Amino acid sequence: MLILLLGLFLFISAHSLGFLARKTRAKVSDAIGEARWRGVVALASLVGLILIGLGYSLARVEPIPFYAPATWTRHLSLLIMVPVFPLLFATYLPGRLQSAVVHPTLVAVALWAFAHLLANGNLADLLLFWSFLIWAVADLISLKYRPAPPVEGAPPGKFNDLIAVVAGLALYGVFLFWAHAWLFGVSPLGSGAL
Repeated sequence: MLILLLGLFLFISAHSLGFLARKTRAKVSDAIGEARWRGVVALASLVGLILIGLGYSLARVEPIPFYAPATWTRHLSLLIMVPVFPLLFATYLPGRLQSAVVHPTLVAVALWAFAHLLANGNLADLLLFWSFLIWAVADLISLKYRPAPPVEGAPPGKFNDLIAVVAGLALYGVFLFWAHAWLFGVSPLGSGAL
């Protein structure tokens, strides 16, 4: 569990400095240069992700049950996951969808985390998904008090929303029917857990 916690700390800290410690982030990036700063954040994020994956997989070997999700919540979680991938695509495809949602990636992460909390009840699940849910909501709230960081993506186009929705739903289908089981050893359709 310690590896999972360390990974969560690294990953979420790296992604929280922009809204929790903006002045410190600005001073450090000015001192070392924006490119180096981004490299440090990327490295911390990568190490954090690796530790999260390792820690979560180790915690699943001897799970500590916290609650048993009802079958209906597992079905609801599959429905909540439907907009997640289209929102991720919309982050990089300027259109109506992107402008209607404050920050599509953060909304997608919040929905992903909430859906997985509904479907999973072990202690490692709670640590992982609550951490991401709290981070995403805190970052979304912070956008009321600071400008949203610019996101580099595709040029604006009249088909960007359609591309985001179609590509996102296709990717969700791939995860639902194959990739989730292949990557994480659990089929959302077979066991109901995500």
